[in-house]
Amino acid sequence: MKIVLAEKSGFCFGVKRAVEGAVNTQKKFKKNIYTLGPLIHNNSVVKKLEEKGIFPLKEDDMDKLEEGDVVIIRSHGVPKSTFTLLKNKKVNVINATCPYVSNIQKKVEKYYKLGYSILIVGDKTHPEVLGIDGWCENTAIISKNGSNLEKLPPKLCIVSQTTEKQSNWQKVMNVVIKQCKEFIAFNTICSATGFRQKSADDISKKVDAMIVLGGKNSSNTTKLYEICKSNCINTFHVENSGEIPDNIIRSNKIKTIGVTAGASTPDWIIKEAILKMSDDKNLALKNEQLSYMDKNDTQIILGEKIKGTVISVNPNEVFLNIGYKSDGILPKVEITKNEDDDLEKLIHAGDEMEVKVIRRQNEDGYVVLSKIELERENAYRELKEINGKDTVVEVTVKEAVKGGLVANYKGARVFIPASHVELYHVDDLSQYVDKELDVNIIEYKEERRGTRVVASRREILRAEREKREEKTWNILEKDTVVEGEVRRLTDFGAFVDVQGVDGLLHVSELSWGRVDKPSDVLKIGDKIKVYILDVDKEKRKLSLSLKKLMENPWNNVDVKYPVGSVVLGKVVRFASFGAFVELEPGVDALVHISQISHKRIDKPEDVLKVGQEVKAKILEVNRDDEKIALSIKEVDDI
Repeated sequence: MKIVLAEKSGFCFGVKRAVEGAVNTQKKFKKNIYTLGPLIHNNSVVKKLEEKGIFPLKEDDMDKLEEGDVVIIRSHGVPKSTFTLLKNKKVNVINATCPYVSNIQKKVEKYYKLGYSILIVGDKTHPEVLGIDGWCENTAIISKNGSNLEKLPPKLCIVSQTTEKQSNWQKVMNVVIKQCKEFIAFNTICSATGFRQKSADDISKKVDAMIVLGGKNSSNTTKLYEICKSNCINTFHVENSGEIPDNIIRSNKIKTIGVTAGASTPDWIIKEAILKMSDDKNLALKNEQLSYMDKNDTQIILGEKIKGTVISVNPNEVFLNIGYKSDGILPKVEITKNEDDDLEKLIHAGDEMEVKVIRRQNEDGYVVLSKIELERENAYRELKEINGKDTVVEVTVKEAVKGGLVANYKGARVFIPASHVELYHVDDLSQYVDKELDVNIIEYKEERRGTRVVASRREILRAEREKREEKTWNILEKDTVVEGEVRRLTDFGAFVDVQGVDGLLHVSELSWGRVDKPSDVLKIGDKIKVYILDVDKEKRKLSLSLKKLMENPWNNVDVKYPVGSVVLGKVVRFASFGAFVELEPGVDALVHISQISHKRIDKPEDVLKVGQEVKAKILEVNRDDEKIALSIKEVDDI
């Protein structure tokens, strides 16, 4: 006889956590402890726990509890009011509610407070459903398959019992979609349940008989039985090996028996069942099947790289089957540093992941895993291999510090000295934060306090510049217009990057008008069009102009300012022989000291001030020499 064990069978991580937690709690307190209701739906396990001093207590009997008693909340969870009652009785409460169930309770409480009516897809008598209902003040609508849903509230939040069939969820949703305009739905069916059901479905189609192990009052085991029965007529629901029919084992017609087990069925019950159905002739096969059960005894080593299969995903963490007696938990912070990332979109049940063990067991009994730490380890190995080579890697700058930039490469810390950021000095390194830079690794040291990695952009930038400059010098032509970007500002002008070549835009070429500082006209990063005054390819000098692209205000000055007309201008500067008045940017006219006032004056500034507006008469216009003579005193005669 051939025995085939379903790959996904037996204790789920929530049940396993509850049982192990109960045993550890009893050891800690060293006295009888109580569980609200049977810890799990498996009589054999409940009896084993009683032998260890762990007894089920009916919720109706909570009044019998005394101060200091120890009570475990089972994996199914309880209403919120139960926690309040236990707190008031001053008993020690150990909350072993399955994390999946806790997540449902939180969602129900949140959306109930937001004004949503709650709809639970599940069995109205199941303790998990009753517990969830208690988080919305027992007001929830409960439906197994949508048959009892006639007139639904206008605003609805839908959740599901974790062990419910996917088909029942869909039936309810079909009703909701037709009736409700505003609803929010959370398919909270445990993915481990789905895996277990699919595995049982696959095997039951290929065997002559099927044994389903689990408590008779277990919801998820009952569903396994229903699935297997639909595929294999010889399907039997038993709680332990003693209930397996002898005629099935001894039948000559039955060559292959499949075995699956509900979430509340421990490994030792599965082992007993396999051993009962096996004989010495099938010892090799027997050992093969039992080795599957024993694989969970594998030791987990801190820092070890392991592979796991995703069981379920929620917004804050991912649970993985890692082939160990405990499942692995992958917190969001160990997956991504981006808080906006949606784990439920990035990762899906059934995905295989390679991770690193960072904690052998947390307070909930899970192995804590990290994807980020594995990526970091791999990144350092990669950086070590390319140290001192011309290999280019892309890093992301995280912060500017004294002396340089701190960057990230796949989780590895990389330092870029300030002198290696650009080919020129940079005053403000903060402009590089959050930018991606190409670098070479120039130093890699493994020190006691950590690994030091130093990178540089200089050689990359130098090579890029030389290549770009050579190409640009070959195409630059005098008296042409090109585009450029302002890179540096000085007192005497601006340096403009023109296709990789630095050109000087002298302050005198910024405008026809007077410019005190280049920063009054330009700022770093400005993209501008410039006129090429001169190109010296041999000396690598490029002279540029902005004012050449502007109309010369002196071109039509005799038309704009006819002799004899009165104009309004602004005093801009003085000389010993008079004052200069700006008529427009680039056009300054002279008021000779003799034309300022009818009275004799020693200095122009005795009468006038810089910035003062004055009226004056145009005496003379010389367009060729760019000179205009004004008189203030003749205006006074008018």
